[in-house]
Amino acid sequence: MGALDTAVLVAATGTAGLLGGLFYAYACSVMPGLRRTDDRTFVEAMRNINVAILNGWFALSFGGAPLLAIVAVVLFWGTGGPTLWWIVAAVACHAVTLGVTGAVNVPLNNQLDAVGEPADLGPVRAAFEARWVRWNLVRTVASVAAFGCLLGALLHG
Repeated sequence: MGALDTAVLVAATGTAGLLGGLFYAYACSVMPGLRRTDDRTFVEAMRNINVAILNGWFALSFGGAPLLAIVAVVLFWGTGGPTLWWIVAAVACHAVTLGVTGAVNVPLNNQLDAVGEPADLGPVRAAFEARWVRWNLVRTVASVAAFGCLLGALLHG
């Protein structure tokens, strides 16, 4: 591996780790903590989180992880072998993460924001929480798998 190949692969691995860690933190602490709150607190907290997460640091990992993995595929394309296939597998895992986020989690976040302030937030929360948590677990597994695949690529490189 050349210096550029190595740098891109290391950056792809690091950003994948950050992204997997973010979704893992939601799965094992944020959402279980919010589960213990009342409906109004839950809805307000999720709305605030959904606004706060739209920042450059999140964009760096959420967009950077798959982009860097794709660049790594391009850089390793001519070499073939296990390193390339580990990276391709990581890109596939990132595609799952992006797909789930775009098809499920973001639309649920938008629905939560669009509800307004009904007197009873119980039905709003019920329509959101279980589905959001279930699909967050899918993207957590996919993101951690992408990280693992990129570690595999580093070990074979």
